[in-house]
Amino acid sequence: MDSKFGDIKELKNRDIIIVGQQPWDTEIGSNCKNIALEFSKNNRVLYVNSPLDRITLYRSKNNEKIKKRLNIIQGKESGLIKIQDNLWNLYPDCMVESINWIGSTKVFSILNKINNRKLAKSIQKTLKVIRFKDFILFNDNEIFKGFYLNDFLKPSLSIYYSRDYMVAVDYWKKHGEKLEPQLIAKNDLCVANSSFLADYCRKYNPNSFYVGQGCDLDIFYQQEDKKDMPEILNVKKPIIGYVGALQSIRLDIELLVYLAKARPKWSVVLVGPEDEEFKNSELHLLENVFFTGIKPIDSLPDFINIFDVCINPQLINLVTIGNYPRKIDEYLAIGKPVVATATKAMETFKDFVYLAKNKEDYVLLIEKALNEDPQSLKVERRAFALKHTWENSVLEIYSAINEVSNKSK
Repeated sequence: MDSKFGDIKELKNRDIIIVGQQPWDTEIGSNCKNIALEFSKNNRVLYVNSPLDRITLYRSKNNEKIKKRLNIIQGKESGLIKIQDNLWNLYPDCMVESINWIGSTKVFSILNKINNRKLAKSIQKTLKVIRFKDFILFNDNEIFKGFYLNDFLKPSLSIYYSRDYMVAVDYWKKHGEKLEPQLIAKNDLCVANSSFLADYCRKYNPNSFYVGQGCDLDIFYQQEDKKDMPEILNVKKPIIGYVGALQSIRLDIELLVYLAKARPKWSVVLVGPEDEEFKNSELHLLENVFFTGIKPIDSLPDFINIFDVCINPQLINLVTIGNYPRKIDEYLAIGKPVVATATKAMETFKDFVYLAKNKEDYVLLIEKALNEDPQSLKVERRAFALKHTWENSVLEIYSAINEVSNKSK
């Protein structure tokens, strides 16, 4: 393929640099890590951790992870670690300044360029060591620390990956409302894990594509053996359940209260850590609402198995509207009926999930789900969820690269 991107039809034997917000040593799930692992099956990948910033050092100087980063900056340890064949992790040997407190975006951008230059120099030194060339730069939603990397690193192809509507969050909103559209526009292409975010990127870059979302569903698929769960041993059927963080910015507490009061013979079981609003909510006063607290991930399928209907009582706001709801795939992989709030991102699931527009819909659709659950639907739900693999999502990224490459001929 004769283009500025080179021969990328199969995207094999290429060098790829990944930058983003989440370091490799994060304890939580990370889209970017999964994508890196998938890329590395046929390409060489350098996964770059976000550089240490001064305020984080000040606040967490006794944290072992921060100590490691400081040792690397001071030259006491190597920042380059080989994870496996074709995959390296880089701890940058530089510290960047904490500048988001600055009010002026113009002043912020000047200082941010200095931060980006530091990071770029650290990456460039590593590229010489591992002999990367003609590389692709993949930016995982890093609006600030990745803003100027295209300019400094000069990749043969640059990709911006949008997986969250970051500018809905105060930290990113302050300067991100101006800067993210510029960053989207100056990449060769953008890929997004929801149709909402693909549409958002397309406003600023016509080469924007929905590439779906990968999920790790191995522990959720066909979990048939129901176990006794002491936390809900005496909970009466039917059980309407939710698994995940109980955050008031994302979940509709009023809807849950309405649901529990409207059908007092239903049991509502909520599995996950609570924020303060949930802890202080009326839900704790209702006899048919049960909280289990945070549970190990490998125990979640056991809870889902006990649920008669799974729910995702999501609020519709700028934080949630573009999010791909992984938990829906987890519910469906076990074959459970699901009722969820209707959003643009949920349109992907419309043939397999009952979509509610309001609290009254939730009650009616849960009743429908309780009465319509033949074995054939379980099989269809599982088959649908298992299409959402990281392999398939990355294949969509490759397809997007090829489409943009063909346009450039």
